[in-house]
Amino acid sequence: MEKRNATSDFILLGIFKHTRSHLFLFMMVLTMAIASLMANALMLLLILLDPRLHRPIQLSLMDLMLVSSIVPKMAAAYLTWNKSISPAGCGLQIFVSLTLGGGESFLLAAMSYDRYVAVCHPLRYPVLLNWPLCIQMTLGSWFLGAADGLMQAGTTLSFPFCSAHEIDHFFCEAPMLVCLACADTSVFENVMYVCCVLMLLIPFSFILTSYGLILSAVLHLHSQEALKKAFATCSSHLAVVALFYGPAIFIYMRPKSYRSANHDKVVSAFYTIFTPVLNPLIYSWRNSEVREALKRWLGKCADYKCQQT
Repeated sequence: MEKRNATSDFILLGIFKHTRSHLFLFMMVLTMAIASLMANALMLLLILLDPRLHRPIQLSLMDLMLVSSIVPKMAAAYLTWNKSISPAGCGLQIFVSLTLGGGESFLLAAMSYDRYVAVCHPLRYPVLLNWPLCIQMTLGSWFLGAADGLMQAGTTLSFPFCSAHEIDHFFCEAPMLVCLACADTSVFENVMYVCCVLMLLIPFSFILTSYGLILSAVLHLHSQEALKKAFATCSSHLAVVALFYGPAIFIYMRPKSYRSANHDKVVSAFYTIFTPVLNPLIYSWRNSEVREALKRWLGKCADYKCQQT
């Protein structure tokens, strides 16, 4: 431990202990992480084969990158007992997780606008949501997420840290590192809280407004068929919004006095591992276009195999 601290490495204490019960939980989590990678890779493949499925591509890419940046290190630390991580590696995890988290927040808000236009202004959809606007919203989501990630990662690692360097987590997260700092971090914590408001609450408010307008428009039609169609159009996006914003607000918007390392680790595991598994399942289950694309791809694979034999 002393040697690792001398080299300024951090120690990730992890979420699992080396007991039989925790080994079983670790294997379950690792299985879900592998399932997440495969499901999102399959979703990306379907989208590349069928351009009509462009909407979930960014979410699948973000989920794939998030799992890839966290789970391999977590698994290696548990299996090899080497829990150290360099400051550069720690900063990279903070940057990637915040970039993807912030980008997904704004992307979900853009997708709610997509749903609003599709339900309330279907005839003007190609005009109100043209291809250049989609590109601008996508690039803007990535840029704002990256700016937040770069600022928080750089500032967090600039603080002097206490001698232990032990992070009670399974990956580097800005709030956990701030707790280790041997300096006054109150100004940075206030700035971080403002960033959370900008990156979480403003997009979430935009989403609520979009769905409020959708609900108002559908109720004015007095049609059960219109209500069912609107639900089919919006349900998958609403489910993803709930899975993303719930844990994110819990982690980043709570007062410091209410923080618990065990609670944070469980909630972080939910949104970094479990949610990326559920997202492609939600889109494939609720989206008939995705199901049809999967059937066509499987049919082509079966035909190709028959031709080879």
